[in-house]
Amino acid sequence: MPIDHNATCSAFDGHRLIASGALAQVALATKRAIDAGAPGPVLIFDDLSSQQLEIDFRGSAEEVLARLPAAAREHESPRGPGRPKLGVVAREVTLLPRHWEWLAAQPGGASAALRRLVEEARRHSHGRDLARQAGEAVDRFMLAMTGDLPGHEEASRAFWRGERERFAALTDAWPADVRVHLRRLAAKAWDDSRVAD
Repeated sequence: MPIDHNATCSAFDGHRLIASGALAQVALATKRAIDAGAPGPVLIFDDLSSQQLEIDFRGSAEEVLARLPAAAREHESPRGPGRPKLGVVAREVTLLPRHWEWLAAQPGGASAALRRLVEEARRHSHGRDLARQAGEAVDRFMLAMTGDLPGHEEASRAFWRGERERFAALTDAWPADVRVHLRRLAAKAWDDSRVAD
């Protein structure tokens, strides 16, 4: 996944939290843990999405930090046609003839009408989108970190049903660092789902 240098992340050595915070700080702490013989697996998660971040830890700490921007650039898409100042990207859209006719009759033409429609849909679905993304973050973290822990399936079902007390009870015996991180993700997802309703 593209690395956002402003995002926070959390690194784990097995079930033990190495560090949490800004990417550069977490990368340095993880490098020290690896160099000290961390048994692993060492995984770094974006705190918002729970996507795993891939960082090249070869070489010195300075070399690791120097590669962070290069890692982010690898995932950027090349600039194509469009309006660079606005960040507009040209892509193909397939519509029925009646849709094209309607779009052509709108003020500003088809592109402006499509942008307005997308922005309006984003405003109306913002809460649902946040709740879905937060739920997916819980799912990703659980798949990577708790699949071998007792009660994983039951805890996953309790999360999706919104059974907070059952979820807490099922995760009580899990390693502390994993439990704390997971409960924070779950609380955010449940809060976002209340906003979406």
